[in-house]
Amino acid sequence: MKNIYKLFFLSVIFFAVGSFTANAQTVTGSIGNGTFTPGKSVRATVVLSLPGGVHANSRKPGSEYAIPTTIRASAKGVRIGAVSYPRGHDRKFDFSSETINVYEGRTAFYFNINVPANYTAKTLRVNVTVKYQACTNEVCYPPKTKEITLTARVQ
Repeated sequence: MKNIYKLFFLSVIFFAVGSFTANAQTVTGSIGNGTFTPGKSVRATVVLSLPGGVHANSRKPGSEYAIPTTIRASAKGVRIGAVSYPRGHDRKFDFSSETINVYEGRTAFYFNINVPANYTAKTLRVNVTVKYQACTNEVCYPPKTKEITLTARVQ
C-alpha cells in the first residue's frame, strides 16, 4: 500500500512540474520608448521568453507536424507593418526523426506602426496575439495563445 502512495505522490509532482513548465512562458512588449509622434513610424517589439529546457517552434519549423509561432497585431487608426521573425535554431529532439527549427530563451519580434499625421488619440493601443507551441526535449504541450496590449502615449 505504501508503494501506491509513493507512486501517486510522484505522479502528482511530475504533473505539477510539467504543468508549470507548460505555462512558464511569458509574452511582453513595447512601442518605441513608450511615446510616438503622429505622422511618423514607430517600432514595436514583442518578446517571447521561454525558460531553460523549453523551446517553441519557429515561424518556419521545417516539420509538417510542428505548429509554427505566429504574431498578429491590430490597432485602430494606424497601419501595422509585417512582423519580422528571427531565424530559429535547428535542433534534433527525441520525439522527432528530423531536425526542427525552434526559438529558445528570449526571442524578440519586431514590426513598424505607421501613425498618420491626423491621429488624434493621446494613447496608441496595439493588440497583439502570439500563438506558439512549447516543447521540451521529450514532449510538446498543446498550442497556446497569449494576448497582450502594447501602449504608447503621444509625444
